[in-house]
Amino acid sequence: MRVSLVCMVVVGISGLTAGRSMAANEEDTKLAAFFKHYLDEKFKLQPLAASTEGDHRFDDQLEDLSPKARKAWDEQTRKALQDLEKQIDHKKLSRSGQIDFEILKHNLTYSLWLTENTKPFEDDPLVYNSYITGCTYELLTRSTLPQAKNVKNCAARMAAIPKIVASAKESLRNSPRVYVETAIRRNQGAISYYESGIFELAGETPQLSELGPPAKAVVASLKEYQKFLEEDLLPRAKGDWRLGKERFAKKLELELDSGLTSEEVVKEAEMEFDRVDREMYVVARQLWCQSFPKKPLPPDDADGRRATIEQVLAHLAQDHGKVEALLDDTKSTVDRVKAFIKENDILRLPDPDRCKIIEMPEFQRGFSVAYLNQAPALDPKASSYYAVSPPPKEWDARRVKTYLEEYNGHMLQILTIHEAYPGHYVQLEYGNRCPSLIRKVLSSGVFAEGWAVYTEQMMLDQGYSKGDLALRLHQLKFYLRAVANAILDYKMHCTDYSDKEALEFLTKRVFQSEAEAVGKIARAKLSSCQLSTYFVGRTAFYQLRQKIEREEGDKFDLGRYHEAVLDHGTLPVKYLPELVRDRLKNPR
Repeated sequence: MRVSLVCMVVVGISGLTAGRSMAANEEDTKLAAFFKHYLDEKFKLQPLAASTEGDHRFDDQLEDLSPKARKAWDEQTRKALQDLEKQIDHKKLSRSGQIDFEILKHNLTYSLWLTENTKPFEDDPLVYNSYITGCTYELLTRSTLPQAKNVKNCAARMAAIPKIVASAKESLRNSPRVYVETAIRRNQGAISYYESGIFELAGETPQLSELGPPAKAVVASLKEYQKFLEEDLLPRAKGDWRLGKERFAKKLELELDSGLTSEEVVKEAEMEFDRVDREMYVVARQLWCQSFPKKPLPPDDADGRRATIEQVLAHLAQDHGKVEALLDDTKSTVDRVKAFIKENDILRLPDPDRCKIIEMPEFQRGFSVAYLNQAPALDPKASSYYAVSPPPKEWDARRVKTYLEEYNGHMLQILTIHEAYPGHYVQLEYGNRCPSLIRKVLSSGVFAEGWAVYTEQMMLDQGYSKGDLALRLHQLKFYLRAVANAILDYKMHCTDYSDKEALEFLTKRVFQSEAEAVGKIARAKLSSCQLSTYFVGRTAFYQLRQKIEREEGDKFDLGRYHEAVLDHGTLPVKYLPELVRDRLKNPR
């Protein structure tokens, strides 16, 4: 008999020995030393990776992206995987150490699979964009070093950017068109960043800053790169962005690390999609008379139910702000959400609060509407950034209007819960407290996204917005999007699903605006398997909550439970049942 996705993810590792000591031992110490040595060797070869994780020893250097250098990265990873089982005895580790061992082994295995089965440096110009801007942006926004030191390191790195551009021109061969089109937009943002944005971040002027001369050289190099992207690479961009069924299945298995197959995920997602769609209709029907007094409710058939939801959402979408007020609206939303969390003991919020709400830099736009850029694992006292993106400047008035309608006052609240409080920001702050360096650095996207989606419904269930049906409808719409992500992910990469079919699915069935749907289709092509993490992760968190609450009965304390969930780092969700139950044996 087939085991459901819910059971497989939540029960996960029920066969593990629960009584094994969680205390660190000598073998644990050896594992910690092994991983530290691995990171040291990796960071010497990949300075930007070091900066991203908060290790600032190599902030004045930048990666060599030549084929020979990249081969050395792979050799180091392969050697680490071979040495891990030779040098560390899994059986002698504490239970916590065994989990760390398994996470490291899986991460090394996945890294090698990606190298052998995908060719990002040959196919994806976005890889180079991340080096071009990330090499300085990381230092100016996520480092606790003195600003003068960061500026000096930025200047040193900027001198190496023309080499990154040269590597891109030399290596890029068979790029899919959508990759190049996105890279063109981001490179335009990168030019703007080095013309002015970097000086704003550094708090300096181009005329007097140490960054002035290298910035001019970078801008000249990037303008030449822009010509290469537009006039050379784009005309020959005929690569296939689809992974295909076999590669998608394997990549998803490695991405999820939960024992689930791609077919199981999409089947469960389709069933959940139908359930959420029905629930949305129930809520929309209650809002109909408020939205359209005296207007008859559409017929109770498939088309009529869809029309009911669409029309109510369209009516509610008119409650939106202005482009220039988007950042202020987000900040006021954050204040309301945080107040509710404290008043209702959802969990204890990080203190001090290091989350800053910012407008998304132009060079990072075109991929998502908002993101949480958390403090680095190795520099946890740095700031985290909740970034919100205004509509691109080149959009016409019609597209801007649909964008604002999509991210209206109701949706902005759900987005803030997901990205910041108590979603990504709060969870990742808890994660940075975890003593395991392996779990800090090798974090699980399924855990992170699953927790963020779980909190959306949880907050409303606990009384946020006092039963506002309009907000509930938008929460369900946002969750329907998470479920649809898994369906879209599979269909785009495993079938001949066209852009037209995807657009119709997202606009007609998932109730997304045209602009948002176009962005999601591009994202599905650019980031295979990531879109499935939301649904699978949320399923794990939601089902575990139900099980633990049933087990504890009247003793169940929601705030205590949430902190027990977050207490073990951002690790694969299959380990949660064991770890949460063990943590709940102890006082809060």
